[in-house]
Amino acid sequence: MSIRFAAAGTGESAAVTRVLRAPRPAMPANDTDNGIGQDFLLRSALRHFAQHGLGALDAARNAALEAHAAGASEEREHWLAVCRKFDRRAARALTRKLND
Repeated sequence: MSIRFAAAGTGESAAVTRVLRAPRPAMPANDTDNGIGQDFLLRSALRHFAQHGLGALDAARNAALEAHAAGASEEREHWLAVCRKFDRRAARALTRKLND
């Protein structure tokens, strides 16, 4: 088996030059004020995900079922909204199940 060595180019090719000379944005795209910090539901869902990891959807679903069984409609709606943040299809199925 032979080994071939290809020395790095001088950076004069058109593609490399375009990339190296591309204007950079003054500010990162995620530093704009887009209201994410004010979205309580998103923060709640992210905090829930941090606690439960990949099982967060199942934990939120179980919390919604428990709230429904206890008759706590506000809490049930909160957990349904958290489920909706994770997976809309699963949240629709859970809503149908709770409404039956």
